[in-house]
Amino acid sequence: MRSEKGLDHRLRRLRVHSMNAPIDEGRDSGKRPREQVVLDCGWGSLIFAQTFKTNEDIVAALRQERPDRRDIAFYVRDPHVLLSLAPQETFLDPSHTYRLDLSTYRAGRRSPKGYFIRRLASEADAKAVNAIYASRGMVTVSPDFFWANRDSRSLAYFVAEEEATGEIIGTVTGVDHRRLFDDPEQGSSLWCLAVDPQSRYPGIGEMLVRRLAEYMQARGAAYLDLSVLHDNEQAIGLYEKLGFRRIPVFAVKRKNPINEKLFASPLEEYDALNPYARIIVDEARRRGVHAQITDAAGGFFRLSYGGLSIHCRESLSELTSGVAVSICDDKAVTRRLVSAAGLNVPEQITADDDEAVEGFLEKHGSVVVKPARGEQGRGVSVGLTNMPDVRRAVAEARQTSNRVLVEACFEGEDLRLIVIDHQVVAAAIRRPPRVVGDGQKDLKELIEQQSRRRAAATGGESNIPIDEEAQRCLASAGRTLETVPDPGEEVVVRKTANLHTGGSIHDVTDIVHPKLVEAACLASHAIDIPVTGIDFMVKSPAEPDYVFIEANERPGLANHEPQPTAERFIDLLFPLSRTRRTQDASARMEPA
Repeated sequence: MRSEKGLDHRLRRLRVHSMNAPIDEGRDSGKRPREQVVLDCGWGSLIFAQTFKTNEDIVAALRQERPDRRDIAFYVRDPHVLLSLAPQETFLDPSHTYRLDLSTYRAGRRSPKGYFIRRLASEADAKAVNAIYASRGMVTVSPDFFWANRDSRSLAYFVAEEEATGEIIGTVTGVDHRRLFDDPEQGSSLWCLAVDPQSRYPGIGEMLVRRLAEYMQARGAAYLDLSVLHDNEQAIGLYEKLGFRRIPVFAVKRKNPINEKLFASPLEEYDALNPYARIIVDEARRRGVHAQITDAAGGFFRLSYGGLSIHCRESLSELTSGVAVSICDDKAVTRRLVSAAGLNVPEQITADDDEAVEGFLEKHGSVVVKPARGEQGRGVSVGLTNMPDVRRAVAEARQTSNRVLVEACFEGEDLRLIVIDHQVVAAAIRRPPRVVGDGQKDLKELIEQQSRRRAAATGGESNIPIDEEAQRCLASAGRTLETVPDPGEEVVVRKTANLHTGGSIHDVTDIVHPKLVEAACLASHAIDIPVTGIDFMVKSPAEPDYVFIEANERPGLANHEPQPTAERFIDLLFPLSRTRRTQDASARMEPA
């Protein structure tokens, strides 16, 4: 823990500076505007181009960009002139600028339901904001930076907090230009609007924007500006709905690896890649590893570095043997191998003998039915307590695999551990999909609404099927698809926690018990697989009790940001491409 003296010292340090002279954030707004203003935002610096006398000075400021940061020169008057001064180093950001006139803005009548908006207040808030940034592919910020700037008069951080859980589900940052550099136009700007893609509540982004607009309006700001990528139709639609109007203002950035997709010729078919392939391709290109997409629809790509070429399908590479894939493909074989290695496994039988299945159900009280082969949760039914349901579940599972397994049901939480090179890199609890009632819509409407949000947030990779499993889950709680839940009432709509069928994922890497880490590494060694997702059922991720469920040969690395899953994957494939930043990130967690 840092000392109070050290923290006070950081708070006294200026996060805003002039290229000519220091700036005091407490300076009165009636004085002469400051010159050459650069604001450190943690993820990079905002260069307020209107405070610079020459384009040469703006270029000089951009050249101060630090590694792994993204600086932005905003309000550039003559971008064509600036670009001509450094054509190999700079590019015109393909974003539109939108402005909200705060003199005519009126607060919305709708208030948040199930969550509330407040100022960032703790280092835990800062860590949660970083997790949201990572889930959205944004540059993360040191939590110390957020915390040290929590009382800044120029920077304002707001978060959306879920009432039931206390989890942070959205964030936005604002900059007060008048307090920052005595802006004669009395302006302000919005940055880093981001919403947790797994949130169950609609309208979080709108509520965050409105809260910031009202905050800046109360401070006397004349307008609120923002920059949004030209093809982000969903965000542009929101801003125009709130009254933002496009203005002819431009931004210029440095040509760096983070910005590469904005200025370089795009990889052919890159946009058709799913998030699980894209996160690996992005990390490879940041590291100077050549990427060639061989089949975008299937998630196939080839990576090449230093004369070595490796073909991949998402996180499945040529380093994983066909034998290992075959083991993971057959859940009964996987169970036998890890059991022989000393892992705890649930009792299991095949569904061939109806009488044996009935005796198995009577013995355990609750069972899981699943196809012996399959993925993405297809054909899996959980928590079955009577034979009619078991028979229907077996028939459904046979549509995925001829061989069906019946397994003792272990009550607890679904834990996924990502193991790369036989070391745990990330751990997360996966929870079944649930909806929140509003007192008006029935469960069918709520599920469809939540499913659309999940599909939009995951590029179509996740949705909530309204099938027999969903109806059985609702029936067990005395509900049907026509039930209208009370406002704020939370309803679990499936018992399976698979992400492809609408489940949500929650990082627990920092608290996972060493025994679980050890068991996951033992499983990867038993299967002899370099990259795998090991699934346990646990009472708690912080406790040692577990049962092994299955191993996945192609785990979705994108689900575990901000943990360094893609970095460690590229480390495994091309060790010589490893950077110091990657080494630091990959040292976060070692098996006990």
